[in-house]
Amino acid sequence: MIVAAVLTLAALGLAAAAARELASARAKSVRLPPLRGLPAQAAQRLALAPRIARAGLEGKLEVGALLAAKGAAAVVGTGLAALAAPAAPGRLSLVVAFGLPVAGFLAPDALLERRARLRARRLRAALPNALDLLATAAAAGRSPLAGFAEISGGDGPLAQELAVLVAESDCGMPQRRAFENLRGRVPAKELAAMFGVIERSRLYGSPLAEQLHEQASALRGSQRRRIEEEAARAAPKIQLAVALLLVPSVLLMIAAGLLANVDRFLAGI
Repeated sequence: MIVAAVLTLAALGLAAAAARELASARAKSVRLPPLRGLPAQAAQRLALAPRIARAGLEGKLEVGALLAAKGAAAVVGTGLAALAAPAAPGRLSLVVAFGLPVAGFLAPDALLERRARLRARRLRAALPNALDLLATAAAAGRSPLAGFAEISGGDGPLAQELAVLVAESDCGMPQRRAFENLRGRVPAKELAAMFGVIERSRLYGSPLAEQLHEQASALRGSQRRRIEEEAARAAPKIQLAVALLLVPSVLLMIAAGLLANVDRFLAGI
């Protein structure tokens, strides 16, 4: 009974986490060439290739390998469900029987979406410094593409994505199309704002360096406010941990010391 209940909760938790991760990326898409073959068509229908691209694993993780991982996880979930479902009470056995295979099938997708979200967070954190470098290059009379080429020599997801953008532009792809591809791989509004500034400067001749510096300052202010909000939300959690874990442990230590020396206290009475 206890094992069945634990597995049920695990199945529900994994399914909910996977659904949450996948729902957050439902509207995100990457322009990719059509795939051939039955496994590739299945991956296209499941939007696996865009998910791999957002996670930064394009060229490292094949869609076939991901499909195999999803199938293996579903088989493992089915085996666990076959063991746990008969021990589950009542209708809970149906939840275990269907929940564990579904959770196993969606678990690789959820892991990819989590990786993509963390990668996008790292990219946004590196963007203000990149904007300052682009502004310096623009003030010196260099093109934004030359600034992207310099930034792409560094480390991190932003440098990797800009390296792809520079490579596509060097191969003859129009700059606007390369920008759209990057926005598809990393659907962050900060990147869209940066490309909008560059496009307006190219079309209307507006001062690019000043606008990039202003955007970098605005991003740093936004990141500072986000950190302050996260710190404010963390304070009640820390207080709860102190109240539920640290205070009882200290009281137990004091009680243990008193019990160890209770004979001395009683002898003095």
